[in-house]
Amino acid sequence: MKSHRIARLVAAAPACVLFLLNLHPGYGQAPRQQAWAILQSGTTDKNSETRVAAVTVLALIPGDPRAAGLAVQALNDQDPDVRKAAAGSLGTLKAKSAIPALRNALKDQDGNVVLAAAHALVMTGSETGYGVYYALVTGERKSGESLIGSQEQEVDQMLHNPKGMAEMAFEQGIGYAPFGGIAWGAYQKFHSSENQELVVKATAVKMLAKDPDPRSGTALVNATGDSHWEIRAAAYDAIARRGDSSLLPQITKGLNDDKDVARLTAAAAVAQLSTLPKK
Repeated sequence: MKSHRIARLVAAAPACVLFLLNLHPGYGQAPRQQAWAILQSGTTDKNSETRVAAVTVLALIPGDPRAAGLAVQALNDQDPDVRKAAAGSLGTLKAKSAIPALRNALKDQDGNVVLAAAHALVMTGSETGYGVYYALVTGERKSGESLIGSQEQEVDQMLHNPKGMAEMAFEQGIGYAPFGGIAWGAYQKFHSSENQELVVKATAVKMLAKDPDPRSGTALVNATGDSHWEIRAAAYDAIARRGDSSLLPQITKGLNDDKDVARLTAAAAVAQLSTLPKK
């Protein structure tokens, strides 16, 4: 039998070979069992980078509840990078069973984890995730309550995290640059450290495009009056993609915007909404 031959070879092998074999949990099992043993071990490895890698690759295994189960467990990891990776995998897997755990992750003290959890919720079809972007745009909860204490700190942390927000935007299919029609050189300028909050807010505006909550539509219209043309352009962009013709009368003012990009984006939004049935 093949297993007996392997056993004899192992018995005769030097200690260094035995050590290498021990690095692979499940050695000698069927490939599928061995694979899951390796993944299981990786998600609990002492090295946080190994745990991040193990949790990240779980996104490659859709349809198997074990993948989502391991990722949910990783949401409680002591390392925020692991928790962020776990949320990311759950979003890619569109694991609806993980929605309660992801909602709980919105309370995480690390802004990156909160952003990842919000994005994952949106990907799983839960509108709860939009609440984070709404708070970034408006400075308050959807309930109308102002953010206080730790909530304000979390929002402030996220507003100064353009890299994390850019990753979410890229995965949502709206690209790294949140400003429609802006030249690459100008984008680099706004992506600099002194403009981090502007980049994040503009991206958050665009993330609200598909939130079905009417309050997000109102928030987008309000954003077209922002003092920064970048935010106005992002708002017109989001409204165009939102496809809500009832917002048309409230955005025609953008046709007179004094900034080219904002005016052009507003024109595109007006043209788009004008072709849709009235609501």
